[in-house]
Amino acid sequence: MNLKFRVSALALGLMFSGAVLAQDVAQPAATAAAAEAAEDASGAQAAGTIGVPPQGKGQIVFFRPSKFVGAAVGFKVREGETELGKLRSGKYFVHVADPGTHEYRVHGETKDVLTMEIEAGETYYVQGTLGMGIVAGRPNLSPTDAAAFNALADKLKLAK
Repeated sequence: MNLKFRVSALALGLMFSGAVLAQDVAQPAATAAAAEAAEDASGAQAAGTIGVPPQGKGQIVFFRPSKFVGAAVGFKVREGETELGKLRSGKYFVHVADPGTHEYRVHGETKDVLTMEIEAGETYYVQGTLGMGIVAGRPNLSPTDAAAFNALADKLKLAK
């Protein structure tokens, strides 16, 4: 019985992933232009590199590589009760933060907490991943570096 449930849940997840991928492919060119304009407004540059943080602030680039498995599942990154952004497959967002200690959380079947010490003028990179769970995915936040982000930057889109 448990095996049948897992297989059914996996099949359902793959069906939803395909539907989301089909929607992403069908986006019109105007949506892509709007995303580029939003990137410029958020401090990110069109080439996929991230600009410098505002004076006296630090910034964290949260990103999630594009994967077929789990593509339909997104998770919200929060600090306390404040939602900072939603990470979906192939998306990123930039969060500007005051210097000091910050705790970033994601929830799914399990909870993950990443504690970071932010310094003014610094840019940090955090990669979100989704592991397989019994009923839903298990989100995870891991610190990484600019090289990991830049290797994927041309394939990532700014989260809305």
